[in-house]
Amino acid sequence: MTTPHTLPRRQILHTLLGLGGWLASQSQANDTMQFVAASPEEPRARGKNDVKNSKQGRLVVVFLRGAYDGLSALVPHGDPSYYALRPNIAIAAPDGSAQTSLQLDDTFGLHPAMAALLPLWQQGVLGVIPCAGSPDATRSHFDAQHHWETGLPGKSSAANGWMNSLAGLHPNTRALGVGEANPLILAGSAPVQLVPRGQAATRAGSMGDERTHDAVLRLYAGQDDLSKAFRAGADSRLQTSQTLTEAQMSMPANAVDARQMAAADNGAGPAKGLLLDAQHLATLMRRNPNLRYGFLSAGGWDTHSNQGAGTGALANNLRALADTLVQLRRDFSQTNDMVLVVSEFGRTSAENGSRGTDHGHGNAFWLMGSQVNGGRWHGRWDGLAQGQLHEGRDLPVHHDFRAVLAQVLRHTQGLTLTQLADLFPGYAWDSTLDDLLRA
Repeated sequence: MTTPHTLPRRQILHTLLGLGGWLASQSQANDTMQFVAASPEEPRARGKNDVKNSKQGRLVVVFLRGAYDGLSALVPHGDPSYYALRPNIAIAAPDGSAQTSLQLDDTFGLHPAMAALLPLWQQGVLGVIPCAGSPDATRSHFDAQHHWETGLPGKSSAANGWMNSLAGLHPNTRALGVGEANPLILAGSAPVQLVPRGQAATRAGSMGDERTHDAVLRLYAGQDDLSKAFRAGADSRLQTSQTLTEAQMSMPANAVDARQMAAADNGAGPAKGLLLDAQHLATLMRRNPNLRYGFLSAGGWDTHSNQGAGTGALANNLRALADTLVQLRRDFSQTNDMVLVVSEFGRTSAENGSRGTDHGHGNAFWLMGSQVNGGRWHGRWDGLAQGQLHEGRDLPVHHDFRAVLAQVLRHTQGLTLTQLADLFPGYAWDSTLDDLLRA
């Protein structure tokens, strides 16, 4: 029996099991990751490694899990070897028609599905490094992603994520991840905020019911670590859902419909939901200035078969990525804001027998921001002749991804060389990339 002032026992148990399971999953995934409410205000003590930079920008990393094919996004149309290696899936050289690459210069073009990025290239805020990546040559997705997210190539043991460590250098600064439950890049001792993928981010769940919320929090009113974590997680979900719901209500009706369509179109591939996640990330970072670092990811890039050329599965994903980057540029256009697009490794230069590509090595690393010396590509490019390829099959890694990150973090976050060496042990400064960002 219930009264107007009591809750059914089953409802309370359901809520406790749901939130308890959520907290347990976070703890099992990484027992050093901390979760905070959507608008934390409490100060943290200043340490000896704190960065003093009044012009600190916001940093967003977009991780394309599965190893995207950079040779389709950044088309080396000026190299005859490209067309010899890929007779069925190469993107045609620029000729002005819809299914050919968009000329960037005499060496490279842009995939036609990424046409939305051409104005950003022409404005000089979008640049690319054709042959970047991890110096470790593993072809394992799991290992390579671990190396990228910890900043420790060749080491797959437990370690903190480099973005979490970066957030720990700045007082009152936190990182935000939208989409994944426990991205390794955010694992560590610094508190972070994690938000579900798609429309799930706007739902408060059982805790959205006022009576359930009050009853559950009374059970976790203590000052022990579990109770504190439980309350923080519950409050974070409520505040996040409220913030994103209010943001949607203030948008034109057609924009809301577009968001819902993007999130619902699960059958078209994970990248289709990236735009919605990016909009959620931007809303939360705009409303809370303490959120300075953002992480997004999308899967569906492991194109071993039938990846297509000017159209097809890969083209659809690249179009979704381009639309996402256009949106991110609108939302992250302050002087030192930076958006990076990365993947764990590239793909083979030659197509395989299934009209796809296999695991490779080097890849195109994209950078977007007002400080990018854009409208051009940077670094070393030797072409696709077999003698120039890694193991005779892949793009080489001419530029360590950590050296690229070091350039970005030194210019836009004010990190010292000592702090960079602590963040990325064993990396070396790459002076050939000194013109990557504006002085």
